Order: sequence, then structure tokens, then C-alpha cells
Amino acid sequence: MAVISFARGIPAPECLAVDELADCAKAAIERDGKTVLSYGPGGGYGPLREWIAARHGVEPARVVVTSGSLQAFVFLAEQLVQPGSRVIFEAPTYDRPIKILRRLGAEMVGIPMDDDGLHPEALEEALASGPKPAFLYTIATFQNPSGRTLTEERRRRVAEIAREHDLLVIEDDPYGLIRFEGPPIPTLFELEGGENVAYASSFSKTIAPGVRVGYYVLPAPLAAQIEALAVSTYITPPFMTQATVHEFLRRGNFEPNVDRVNGLLRGRRDAMLEALERHAPEGAVWTRPEGGYFVWLDLEHDAPSLASAQAAGVTFVEGKDFFADGSGSRSIRLAFSYVSTDEIAEGVARLAPLLAGATAPVA
Repeated sequence: MAVISFARGIPAPECLAVDELADCAKAAIERDGKTVLSYGPGGGYGPLREWIAARHGVEPARVVVTSGSLQAFVFLAEQLVQPGSRVIFEAPTYDRPIKILRRLGAEMVGIPMDDDGLHPEALEEALASGPKPAFLYTIATFQNPSGRTLTEERRRRVAEIAREHDLLVIEDDPYGLIRFEGPPIPTLFELEGGENVAYASSFSKTIAPGVRVGYYVLPAPLAAQIEALAVSTYITPPFMTQATVHEFLRRGNFEPNVDRVNGLLRGRRDAMLEALERHAPEGAVWTRPEGGYFVWLDLEHDAPSLASAQAAGVTFVEGKDFFADGSGSRSIRLAFSYVSTDEIAEGVARLAPLLAGATAPVA
């Protein structure tokens, strides 16, 4: 029996515009090969930086293009975090920053969430209860792992808090354009004005993860520091893939491709929600995201073990991976982005008996 994986937060193969990207790579070399096949500025391929800067209404010098947005987070964390530095983030949150911050010796402060995102009141309490943090890290839209979105009202309050406390906010937004329903919400970067908010995004979810093109829009002094750190780390960025992405954008393919991807993933989101309505045990609750890749499931008791799930032919990511304090034993993350609608229906049906029978006491 093949294992159905709800653990892989990656786009389905049919989301990737393989033929068009191959043609874009060829065109990028033909147009600007002597640039894209050589060394260059640490901040990224110039035309792509200009495109991103125009999209966000900033100077190109404030844009740093990196090999995925997580690499830029590493650079920022290494620049801003010392052993013992406080960092505030949503609980739960993306597991990779937790691992990075733990390695750097940060004091990690989790802010509770509900279906409307993080609680601004809890953020204010955290700010009042200790030294000024290095930054607040948030995935405000279609969050990984929960799929939740911070409401516009709460975003405005978080933006106010950032200004009042001179607090740097890192807004990680890889999923914001993967929207299936509902009107777009202004980003924290847009609401705050970009002085206290560093905005991160990536083309991994909207074009292809294999191009490894992410970026940050930063306050100018911090952008210069991160670009210098990038140069000292890898000398030059991979201009070939950045130029391929720029060619894809230059041709006007971006918005149509996002629409195509959203259509492919909307059906998967719907299949996941329908399967949970059919099979989830009494007392279970789950998020109903308007976009993104993930559904977060909370149980009244401990979640099943990965070993038991794999024996039943399905897998997921345990909730405790997304909490710095190791809590989350009653939760799991279900990714719907990679598997087919039929696999989603079958996978949830396989998982359902384990969800109903996981009665081990909470540690």
C-alpha cells in the first residue's frame, strides 16, 4: 500500500510550468548570458530587483534576492540575534525558524493565536514583560502550519504596536497570493509603511520551488547589511535562476500562472475540508483556510503517532514540531497542496480511525 503524504508542503507537479520555464531559461541566457553566467552583486539580479521594488513601491537597494526566503531569514537572524536575545512569534509557527533560533540561542516567546491570527493584546503583554525583542516573526496570511490569516483589524493594531515600540516585524508571506476565496488583505508592510516591517516572499509557491528565488524588502540600512552578509557567504547569487524568473515575469506569465495554480489547489483544499467533515471524530476542530497549503487539526486527546499513521498508509507533521516549548501534542498539520483530490479523500479515511482512537493521556 502506497503511503499518502499530508506532510509535504510543496506544489503538485502539475502546478509547475515546466515548458515555459525551460524556454525562459533559454531566453535569459540568449538575452543576457554574459551577466547571468558570471559573478555579480550580492543583492541579486538587477532587473529582478527592479521588478520586485516596483511591485512594492520601494527603491531597488531595499530588495535582497536570496536562494529562497528562508536563507534571508537565516541572514537576518544571524545579524540580529545574540544568545539570550528575545524573539516573539506566533504559536504555532513554521518549524524551520524555531530550529534556526534555537541554534542561535534565542529566547523564544510564543504568542497565542485563534482563527483571526495572533492576539495583539498578548503581543503587548510580551513586550511589557521583558527586554526589547530582536523582532517579531509572523506569517500573517495563510499561515504555515495553521492556514490562519491575521485579520485586517488586528494587522492595523500590530502595525501600530510596531511603530509605538520601534519593533522590527518580519512578515513572511510566501502564501499570500495563493488565495481561493475572499478579498485580499493589505500586508503589514503596506499598513505600517515599511519602516518597521521587513517583508519576505518567494516565487516557490507561485512559480516553482526549484528555482530557489526568494526575497526580502528591508529598511535600507538593514538591506545593506544583509547584502554584505550574502556576499561573504556565497560570493554571488545564482543569477541564472533569478534571470529565468525575471523572464517569466517580463513575459506577463506571473498573474495567469498564479490563477492557474489557485484553481488547481482550490479543489484540493475543498477535498480536504469535505473529507474532514465526513470522517473527523466528534470534538475535533480544524481551520478552514481561504488559501495557502495547510489545514490545522486539533483533537480532544493526543494525536496518533507517526508510526501508527504510516502503518495505516498515511503521514502528516506532528503539531509539536511547530511549538518552541514542545506543546501541540493534540494537533497535526495536514498539507493538501501535493496530493490529488482522490488521495486526499482516501488518506483522511485511512487516518480517521486513528484520530478517533488516539486516547493516550497528554504528557
